[in-house]
Amino acid sequence: MSDRLSGRLLQGAKLAAYGAAYFFAAGAFMSYWPVWLRDRGISDTEIGTLFMSRQIVTVIATLSVGWVAHRLGGPRGVIVALGIASIAAMGAFQISHSFLAIFVVTMLWGFLWSPPMPLYDGVLVTETKKHGLDYARVRMWSSVAFIFGTFLAGIAVDRYGPPWVLYVGLASIVLLAPFALLLPPAAPRTAAAHGHAPFRVSELLRQPPFLLFLLACGLCQASHSVLYSFGTLTWRGAGIPDVTISALWAESVAIEIVLMLFGGWLLARLGVCGLIALGLTAGLVRWTAMAFTTELWALVLLQALHSCTFAACHLGAMAFLQRALPTHGAAIGQSLYYALGTGATQAVVYQFSGILYSDYGQRAFLGMTVVSALGMCALLLLARTWNGGLVVGHSRVPLPR
Repeated sequence: MSDRLSGRLLQGAKLAAYGAAYFFAAGAFMSYWPVWLRDRGISDTEIGTLFMSRQIVTVIATLSVGWVAHRLGGPRGVIVALGIASIAAMGAFQISHSFLAIFVVTMLWGFLWSPPMPLYDGVLVTETKKHGLDYARVRMWSSVAFIFGTFLAGIAVDRYGPPWVLYVGLASIVLLAPFALLLPPAAPRTAAAHGHAPFRVSELLRQPPFLLFLLACGLCQASHSVLYSFGTLTWRGAGIPDVTISALWAESVAIEIVLMLFGGWLLARLGVCGLIALGLTAGLVRWTAMAFTTELWALVLLQALHSCTFAACHLGAMAFLQRALPTHGAAIGQSLYYALGTGATQAVVYQFSGILYSDYGQRAFLGMTVVSALGMCALLLLARTWNGGLVVGHSRVPLPR
């Protein structure tokens, strides 16, 4: 029994390592990348344009890379290659100073950085189910790493200045390829599955439940656009120190970890649609309040809602994909979700956010309240049209939604 437990723990550690390296860098970039851009002389509208343009590239890259990984029969080699190329992209950012140069490198970054995450999540969903592991508890270590990345970026910026955002991120980017090699290789294809998806992508995209799922979860995640693009800049403008700002970002993810620890329990009680609804409802509260306050005590409370606006929605999305798609469709299903659901939706909302923030400043958060409300409408339709089973193929027994 102890050998079996040790084996599961080792498997869990191997699965968690890549996510930890990825999200350490993501923590540094998400919280302080706009500060790095502002330090290079980029305006608020241009920041919105960079985020929007990167998301458009992300949509194309995620779909194409997901298709390549599916045709190759497994994502590990693709993830390794993208990890190696990401190191070169960091060097290109270092020597870029004009908007045009940063724009070009940002487009390259969009192609390299985003596609590995849906591939990794697809591996995680499949392997945790295969080995009897809890997806939320393995994914939790990504959130822990995000906290460390955020804290170190805040401390580095406070002591050494905005250029250090790049260096903090690079510290873990160099580990992406080695840790990707710890992921399991692709399972041998069966003769029936060789070279073919278990369903056509066009067939999946004609299913109303899947489209409503993309819309509901995509809008929930896209509602973070003002926060991700301008949250740190807003709080700095209100006189909040960088170390405190990094603590606010870290707090949001620390609370997210608590939710993930109880993710299986919540899913059993709320169901897939209930978890997504929790995220959207929290968004209505969080973004409305953030439009009107930068008081530290209020921000502490509002950042705690990240456990719902991000984590609850993400867990609900992963549970939907696990229940709604056949096992062999995991890679392409994850890529469609990340590309069309979160990627394309965020591309539009990021540009919208840049325009809103340029004109209205902090009140731009109210636009994210509207985005959350639209997501809730899509979710209500999803709850009425999905029976809890496969959306392609046949599901004979309706499952809890």
